[in-house]
Amino acid sequence: MQEDIENRSIALAIKSTKLTTQILKIAILKYLQSRKEKHSKIPHGKQSIKKLARQNQGMSNIQVNDKNIKSFERIAKKYGVDFAIKKDKSTLPPRYLVFFKGKDADAINSAFTEFTAKNFNKSQKPSVISQLRKFIQLVRNSSHNVVKNKNKEQSL
Repeated sequence: MQEDIENRSIALAIKSTKLTTQILKIAILKYLQSRKEKHSKIPHGKQSIKKLARQNQGMSNIQVNDKNIKSFERIAKKYGVDFAIKKDKSTLPPRYLVFFKGKDADAINSAFTEFTAKNFNKSQKPSVISQLRKFIQLVRNSSHNVVKNKNKEQSL
């Protein structure tokens, strides 16, 4: 192990008129920074199935029949879940398969419970337009039944 560490070497090419310790220090820091960037690029959030599979953490999926998949994306982003969505066009209406990492199972369950609760609440609420039409009819019907009486009183 010790010999492997001692035998490693780095080839670093620097264009400079005068090689100083400061220039060498800057070059090594840039090399270390670029190496760090290469290793830390793990995608998070929504991504393709291929990128999700490359992370080697096991994948699970859940089937969603809802058309409003964008609202699920917002909720999954809120919970910090890495996921991929695939549209299955073989059925009518199309269904969506949501793939996610195996370690995110608890977070995805929480996200789906919030997603279904939100959709259930939306379906229970009456539409604003239908309520507005109902109130317009009430106002029209009530305005015809109102009798205007003007009484004049004499003042002293």
